[in-house]
Amino acid sequence: MTDVQTGTGADTQVEQTGPASTRRVVLLGAGGLGAAAVLAACGTDTSGTNPNGSDFAADPAPAGSKGADAQGGSTGGGDSAAGAALALVADVPAGGGIIQGDYVITQPKQGTYKAFTKICTHQGCEVGEVKNGTINCPCHGAKFSIETGSPVSGPAQKPLAETKVKVDGDNIVAA
Repeated sequence: MTDVQTGTGADTQVEQTGPASTRRVVLLGAGGLGAAAVLAACGTDTSGTNPNGSDFAADPAPAGSKGADAQGGSTGGGDSAAGAALALVADVPAGGGIIQGDYVITQPKQGTYKAFTKICTHQGCEVGEVKNGTINCPCHGAKFSIETGSPVSGPAQKPLAETKVKVDGDNIVAA
């Protein structure tokens, strides 16, 4: 099939005086905006807040600290201030522990309470449970002693940072 045009070229030409606003130009512009949005969403965030450790440093700050800007004392949440209640005595089982706020509070033996940071020293993940006498990290399988916070298995080499605690009535408080 052939396309046949009748008439002279003079009566079939259209003269355009402004910028071309064709469907192709509009679609290309929309595609460019979409690509820019995708690239922005896939960009690298330099805030360093990934709890799964993909932004870890080769020489990280000790667990429980806030890194280079740590000033000691409070972690900003007020939990580590002396006398601040961390947990209820009744909530912490003997031979086990709980994860409460920023801490893992344990009772290795009846009446003895310990508190450790909940941040694993391997790559900065949050520990996930206290079970069978250990504090367990789900990311890479590190296990820490509920008595000392020292690693007992897995890739972690350093102990969890300890916070001194005492019993005050029905509460376990920072000492």
